[in-house]
Amino acid sequence: MTGMTEHTELILDGTKIAWHTDRIRAWERGERIAPITIDMALTRACNFACHYCYAMLQENDRKVINQRVIYDFLEDCAEIGVKGISLVSDGESTISPAFVDAIRRGSELGISMACGTNGFVLNERKLEEVLPHLTYLRINISAGERERYAQIMGVKEHWFDRVCDNIRQMVAIKRRDGLAVTIGLQMVLMPQYRDQIMPLARLGKELRPDYLVIKHCSDDEDGTLGVDYKGYAKLYDTLHEAEALSDDEYKVVVKWSKIEAGDKRSYQRCYGAPFMLQISGSGLVAPCGMLFNERYKKFHIGNICDERFKDIWSSDRYWEVMNYLAGPDFNAQTMCGTLCLQHKVNEALDAHAKGQIALRPPAGAIPQHINFV
Repeated sequence: MTGMTEHTELILDGTKIAWHTDRIRAWERGERIAPITIDMALTRACNFACHYCYAMLQENDRKVINQRVIYDFLEDCAEIGVKGISLVSDGESTISPAFVDAIRRGSELGISMACGTNGFVLNERKLEEVLPHLTYLRINISAGERERYAQIMGVKEHWFDRVCDNIRQMVAIKRRDGLAVTIGLQMVLMPQYRDQIMPLARLGKELRPDYLVIKHCSDDEDGTLGVDYKGYAKLYDTLHEAEALSDDEYKVVVKWSKIEAGDKRSYQRCYGAPFMLQISGSGLVAPCGMLFNERYKKFHIGNICDERFKDIWSSDRYWEVMNYLAGPDFNAQTMCGTLCLQHKVNEALDAHAKGQIALRPPAGAIPQHINFV
């Protein structure tokens, strides 16, 4: 089992990069470090059509990640020192035929495995198979009422009931077996969804996952999704009201640091990608999800459906791309979309590189999910 029941703190708004000083020191010495965390999908396909979905901006040549491909990939990750793999990224991994096998195999290899999903196909049989092997399972659910769920998530209203039933089932299995897996809900909040903040917070209190996290919505550098970042300020009172529903076993957590940052970055260099890599559900290896689209082909490194990941990772091409992002010719403030996956890691590494902070493991207990930075 990959869970850590003895560690108490759950960091949902921040980064755990400071607990990985061995990797930071190796990076500072110019060594070719393995990612601590890889965020990936097993497919580009999805059975939902969420209005806020960034994946529609990430289209690239699709290839199939089958069981052989994912087993080879996981073995390479274990060999080079990848610590955690989260099945999130740009597709719905639970609908891949390789989903259950991938989680089980990764866990057997000693890799912390996690999944973000809409939860629709996670019936009791699948949950029984994967929950013992997961560090966390997060359900993306951006509304707490059937009608608005259908509108925002792009599905039929009765799908809401099925997802809620599946959440009840996963909570029950976790309690029955005393599993260490963390079960969470996630709301991707656009200002026009403000009417769903309280209904969803109350739904979470009824369903009893470990937490509900409410986060910003990312956009690309052209503002294609039309996220009104100034509109978040009008939601602060409602967000505080939602947080007040927290109790000893259920936490409502708002990602304040990113919501307040909006579309602004404090850094220009992207140092985070070698520590926290993203892979598309097409098998494409690129530094981050914002660079998956074909128009960013100059940042594309390889494809795990065509070659072994350890060969991609050790290639000059991989490190040419990573070094470019960390160099003077790249400016994340003007050349990137907003609030990327590596944003908090980038903030910390940039401040460390500038001598503003010294990254070292904080005193006290190690937080949960330490391998997901």
